[in-house]
Amino acid sequence: MTTPNTTPAPDADMSGNIASGFAELDLRPEILRALSGLGYEEPTPIQREAIPPLLEGRDLLGQAATGTGKTAAFALPVLQRLDTAAEREDPTALVLVPTRELAVQVSEAFHHYGRELGAQVLPIYGGQPIGRQLRALDRGVDVVIATPGRALDHIGRGTLRLSNLRMVVLDEADEMLDMGFAEDIEAILQETPENRQTVLFSATMPPRINGIARRHLQDPVRIEIGREAPAPGESPLVRQTAYVVPRAHKPAALGRLLDVESPTAAIVFCRTRDEVDQLTETLNGRGYRAEALHGGMGQEQRDRVMGRLRSGTADLLVATDVAARGLDIEQLTHVVNYDVPSAPEAYVHRIGRVGRAGREGVAITLAEPREHRMLKTIERVTKRRIPVEKVPTVADLRARQLEMTRAALHESLLEDDFDRFRVVVETLTDEFDIMEVALAAVKLAHEASGAAADEEEIPEVTLRPAEGRGRRDGMGRDGGRDGGRDGGREPRRGPRAASGGMTRLFVGAGRSAGVRPQDLVGAIAGETGLSGRDIGAIEIFDRFSLVEVPDPAAEQVIAGLRGSTIKGRRATVRRERY
Repeated sequence: MTTPNTTPAPDADMSGNIASGFAELDLRPEILRALSGLGYEEPTPIQREAIPPLLEGRDLLGQAATGTGKTAAFALPVLQRLDTAAEREDPTALVLVPTRELAVQVSEAFHHYGRELGAQVLPIYGGQPIGRQLRALDRGVDVVIATPGRALDHIGRGTLRLSNLRMVVLDEADEMLDMGFAEDIEAILQETPENRQTVLFSATMPPRINGIARRHLQDPVRIEIGREAPAPGESPLVRQTAYVVPRAHKPAALGRLLDVESPTAAIVFCRTRDEVDQLTETLNGRGYRAEALHGGMGQEQRDRVMGRLRSGTADLLVATDVAARGLDIEQLTHVVNYDVPSAPEAYVHRIGRVGRAGREGVAITLAEPREHRMLKTIERVTKRRIPVEKVPTVADLRARQLEMTRAALHESLLEDDFDRFRVVVETLTDEFDIMEVALAAVKLAHEASGAAADEEEIPEVTLRPAEGRGRRDGMGRDGGRDGGRDGGREPRRGPRAASGGMTRLFVGAGRSAGVRPQDLVGAIAGETGLSGRDIGAIEIFDRFSLVEVPDPAAEQVIAGLRGSTIKGRRATVRRERY
């Protein structure tokens, strides 16, 4: 949806129409007035393309990036076709969404657009008392926005009756499939009338989405809308960058980038719950205000976390993909991929959290050397270059902190409210030069701002030419689907090398023996003089593990592990054979 401006909304003329770009879409006067009151003037491309065929009753298959205005693209036609004069009974429209947060957001949008129509809209989702939902359904509603699991629960109870349904919308369908709702969606669609209108929106279009479209959409209109390209010479709304960093230095690199970027609010994406909890603790230990969000948390915990983020009490959210789905945080300025996503589709959804509704944003990816090929795969799929930059040095950080101090002082000087401090300066200038007084004041202001005394230089990774070229498959063999710490299959043993300055060791114990990364780190640290920071990438597979250690310490680690036990058993330890 276009960004509201501050100019007064145009008045309605005698016919009740609004002088607005939406008037060309033949929407109800009540809807046009609501849009005008919200400050919307022109429909976005997805709205201009989707609303006319939906008003004609056509099925629609739309591919649209997050933040392009697709909620209004289906909400306005639903509201346009409501029979507000009829007695309200069972819903005439059902919108299926992947998460509770998205259900609430879509419901709020319907309320805003349909406030003059008196539309009754009900979000139903898990974690909310079902009694409240039962009472609302019994009174009668026009539109239900539901997560698939809770919708199926109500259908089974007989409290959500779909016989009067005229439209079904699958919003963020690829997310619902990724979350395992495929069978629930099929079961729900089987309960809907055959003559219903079906609308499917998805940010990506994997084969499974096309399969649903073939089975359930009748001669659909197909629309594909990406993010609007910037005009020549303009910067893109979302600035995408990547940094190649050894695993042991990723926490420090993340802190350095956060200090330099100074986000208003940021989401840091991690792969696992454990990584979320560990990184949140690390960031809070470094003085940031970070909150964790993952699937192991209850709904009340999630609500408290989101409340702290939206109120500004916290400014960093460390989350897994599943936990962050459906979030729309207005003040969000940065998204950080702490690891390269295992699939391009995940990358698209992650960076879609910023750059919404015309707001600018930054997407940062921290890649280990072995993940560089996956970046190339993402570039090919998204058709956008992701420049690889150098991690800011300590000198860069200090320059940035001084610049922030200068900007704060400049803003303070513009306010011109210094009379109560004048006596301090006048007294000091009797003894010191005024430049020395100013320098001392700047020093105090700089130190009071919390400028970090970060002295750790993060080693620069030099990529070999082969690392800059992606394989044809782009996945799995080098840190993609098969190669992460939680990878499921054993890797194909083609030529590969450890990160620069590191040796990869084979340990003959893996997931089937209950081995975890922390077990290997603990064993190595306990038998050698190495610390956890010295150990590189660790990969756990079913029957063995791979761990990177510094070249000079490789023989010491092999000897130490051969003489010890891991999870109560002795394991074969040797250099990895290529």
